[in-house]
Amino acid sequence: MRLLGALREYGPATASQLADRLGESSGATSYHLRQLATHGFVKDDPERGKGRERWWKAVHRGTRWNAEKFLAHPDPAVRGAVNTALHEVATQHTQEMSTFLGTLHDWSEEWRIASDLSDFYMRLTPELAREMRDRVHEVIESYREKEVDRDTEGSAPYRVHLHAFPRDED
Repeated sequence: MRLLGALREYGPATASQLADRLGESSGATSYHLRQLATHGFVKDDPERGKGRERWWKAVHRGTRWNAEKFLAHPDPAVRGAVNTALHEVATQHTQEMSTFLGTLHDWSEEWRIASDLSDFYMRLTPELAREMRDRVHEVIESYREKEVDRDTEGSAPYRVHLHAFPRDED
């Protein structure tokens, strides 16, 4: 998950570069990159590198979980793996938010105002919840078309976490 995140945020890299960035061995990063490639998360970037140097890039800019496909999978091993991955995503989200809150006053007022840590309570049916989720995703995706280059003055990576789930009333 950390390898995929690094490729998404910083762009294509070799296993050795990722190992240095993440404090891992290049053997471990090579192995995990091949596993990510097997499952369609990363792929070779043949336009880069020379000789035996293998560059990798993320296939997608984000992850959207398909609950119908994975959480109800008939194989308990698949369900367990998905559950583990979802817990890792939640842990990463918590770490990112904690880091931001810990450095909140290092950011300009402009960035502090553009940030959000909100929660909303409502009562919905599953159909309404899916409709709302899909509309929020559409809004987020529409901003990908407006994304600015890395060297745009005043820009920064901007992370959006979307957590939406039912709760037991007890």
